[in-house]
Amino acid sequence: MLRIFIVCLAALLTQVTLVGTAVAAEKVRILTSFPPQFFEPFQSVFRKRYPEISLEFVQRKTTTAVADIVGERHKADIFWASAPDAFEILKRASRLTVLKPRATGAPDLIAGYPVNDPDLTYLGFALSGYGFVYNPSYLKERGLPVPKGWSDLAAPIYSGHIGISSPSRSGTMHLMVEAILQVYGWDRGWGIWSEIGGNLATVTARSFGVSAGVARGRFGVGPSIDFLAKPEGMPEGSTRFALPEETLFVPASIAVLSGATNRDGAERFIDFVLSPEGQGLLLNPAVARLPISPAAYPDTGTAENNPFQREGLFAKGLFDAGLSAARYELVNIIFDEMITFRRSELGRMWRSLRALEATLLERSDADVAKLLSDARRALTRPPLSGAEAMELERWRGLMRVRRGLPTPEPQAQLEARIKVQIEENMQRAARALADATAILGNAYRDIHGQEVVRP
Repeated sequence: MLRIFIVCLAALLTQVTLVGTAVAAEKVRILTSFPPQFFEPFQSVFRKRYPEISLEFVQRKTTTAVADIVGERHKADIFWASAPDAFEILKRASRLTVLKPRATGAPDLIAGYPVNDPDLTYLGFALSGYGFVYNPSYLKERGLPVPKGWSDLAAPIYSGHIGISSPSRSGTMHLMVEAILQVYGWDRGWGIWSEIGGNLATVTARSFGVSAGVARGRFGVGPSIDFLAKPEGMPEGSTRFALPEETLFVPASIAVLSGATNRDGAERFIDFVLSPEGQGLLLNPAVARLPISPAAYPDTGTAENNPFQREGLFAKGLFDAGLSAARYELVNIIFDEMITFRRSELGRMWRSLRALEATLLERSDADVAKLLSDARRALTRPPLSGAEAMELERWRGLMRVRRGLPTPEPQAQLEARIKVQIEENMQRAARALADATAILGNAYRDIHGQEVVRP
């Protein structure tokens, strides 16, 4: 009798172990940059449809997530994010698997950009609109207009009123930096970012910090993505979102990672996200995203809330994610050295230059005009030429180095060279500004009551 009991007990324990293993195998781990208010509605509805599958969401900044996946420091089944260049980096590092196509009714291209990766390693599930988050009360009190284009942020009237995040810490911000470089060209693009840098009130640690800072009135406006424009817990109406004239719409995507332990569960979650029910969840006010499926939008007869009915909207932008991925870390290094780490100095330089230019309008002087032109040229000059920046194979080995770890020697040499060139540009600008002030003498100080930045 005891023997029979032991045999039965062993069989029961084996069955429990197998069931436990099956349950564990049904967990799907999702690495995402999206906030809880975005993914929780999906989690809730998916749990009801597939109670046998448990979803575990792990939040990471896009830049951190990409570095961890490429460096094999994080295991997950799905990567879910907005920045298309992040998916390109993972694809080139062979960290994504090929997916089956899903029928969503979406066009093949949006703004010249493929909705899905042509090799099907990642699929678009929503549209991301990149523009400006602003505080209407803040701007009204200070008599500031809502920016209409990216270059508007470089206008002197916005000095001290703009907040951004660093592209090295935010995939959203990186895409906007790269977009300007692509739309305006390398030299002009960096010139615009330098002028915007001169207007900065702060550089936040994360993308979320821009909309939160705007909502709290720390500054009035900042570059953002549509779904981050309404930070959780902030008063209604404290922020609004505006699309610039150079509208940038790109698909937000989802992918299965090559190291996925639950491929079947991951595929079922992607099926759900791209299903009519999943696409409908994107219109939930808590999620506030634009579905990739045209059929998901209510037929109201107007184009107000349906981007597919807005004539010409998708014809205004073209983003090369492959180019962005190839020089991803190069752009991050230059931006931080040129703008993030020099924010205060850059602000003083631009305020001095603009004040001197205003003085020149009242007192014409050819020598001063040349000096101010030299200063502007130095402040807007990138540390590498556009031709060199297009030597893409040189930049593929660059990486985000974790704090406390040594930088690889070739990258350390490049960073040192970039720092030296930027410092030379800043010194050249400072000397020109000082010489211009000396020529103008008391006229400048009488009008503006300040001393120019000196080298």
